[in-house]
Amino acid sequence: MQVKTLLLAGGALLGSAAAASASGFQVYLGGQKNNGMGGVGVGLALDQAAMYYNPGALAMVRQNGVTLGANASFARVSFRSENGGPQRDLQSTTTTPFGFYAAFGPKEGKFKAGVAVYTPAGSKLVYADGWEGRASLTQIDLKSIYVQPTLSYAITPTLSLGAGLTILAYGSVNLQRAVQLPSSTGLIELDGKTKTRFGVNAGLFFKPSDKLSVGVKYSSKIDATVEDGEGDVRLTNVTSANGGSGTFNGRFTATKFGATIPLPATAAIGVGVMPTEKLTVGFDVVWTEWSAYQSLDFRFSGNAGLPNTDPNAPGVIGGNTTSTSKRAYENALCFRLGAQYKTTDKLTLRVGAALDQTPVKQGFVTAETPDNDRIIGTAGLSFEANEHFGVDASYQFIHILKRSQSTADLLDNGTTDRVAGTYSTFIHLPGLGFHYNF
Repeated sequence: MQVKTLLLAGGALLGSAAAASASGFQVYLGGQKNNGMGGVGVGLALDQAAMYYNPGALAMVRQNGVTLGANASFARVSFRSENGGPQRDLQSTTTTPFGFYAAFGPKEGKFKAGVAVYTPAGSKLVYADGWEGRASLTQIDLKSIYVQPTLSYAITPTLSLGAGLTILAYGSVNLQRAVQLPSSTGLIELDGKTKTRFGVNAGLFFKPSDKLSVGVKYSSKIDATVEDGEGDVRLTNVTSANGGSGTFNGRFTATKFGATIPLPATAAIGVGVMPTEKLTVGFDVVWTEWSAYQSLDFRFSGNAGLPNTDPNAPGVIGGNTTSTSKRAYENALCFRLGAQYKTTDKLTLRVGAALDQTPVKQGFVTAETPDNDRIIGTAGLSFEANEHFGVDASYQFIHILKRSQSTADLLDNGTTDRVAGTYSTFIHLPGLGFHYNF
């Protein structure tokens, strides 16, 4: 078993399929109103969550206010080996990505200032005992929080721009995988926290009439980094370090690791159409620069095995202090469509859909992101209790199309550090939020 398999699951340092409503390891859960409309928002100014979808639109949100919402992610992932055998089902887990947005400014003024706090990723995946890919991944537990102070300014009554400083304020990951020893099965656990990193989220919003609006936005890449020597490597249920030549611990001296993964840049364009006072329709196209993610590289504090040792010997992981696992992601597009209809002064209903292309090429699928093209359906509503306070609810259903890769695919691409077989994934994402305007 080569050292590069040690952190195969590390591709999910800041994301994973369990909570994602976007391709790869992105999560696209900004505001509850937008969630119910297929995730559209670049060409709309619905509420304070505009600073997530398009900071340029925030100045066009006339009311000051606060919105708070969270989703519960219920993922069902199953796997069947290329060689047949039983279907392996993911153990049931629940995560709660959230979003908080507050914006203030003169009601009849030209600018708005605000702050956003949201979770671009957060999930927990636990694979069934004995599944065929346990040497790649048995469990991942992921948390991350972004903070985004934002300014938006209306240059004219129809044109506004805005920008936010995106701050990776907190990120942590716990990864576990099995290693087969001559007389037992050991466990490798990696636990790390990322350093604070900065990027920008900027946009332009144009509303030439009451019936049409257009927006564009760009979010820069952020390199999420566990600094060298700050990630912990722990071994359990393995032979003592003083064991003989066939033991594992005597050949594995690394206790720390470091790694970097790019959170890719995105660009988007959106259009909003308001044919009547009650009906709003939005359409977004989002481009993600996944090509920035070509490999996953790890740096260890010590040997991941002894030099000049057969890497295929029992209990041996390898003889290097670095490892590389291919990703070779490709740039991808997502198409989002949604609508809302104000049935009464108090009740608004929403519906939407999305088609999200996968960046993962054939033969490069990993256990932490068993990705493929995604078909997404959404619904939602808002109820205004009074002129200041209201409740927002949303629901998303995501079908990640069945994805198979063969041993031949892995051999052709040099990606034999992952497992051949078929993944099938369904995700349910109910959400609830509250808004207060003043």
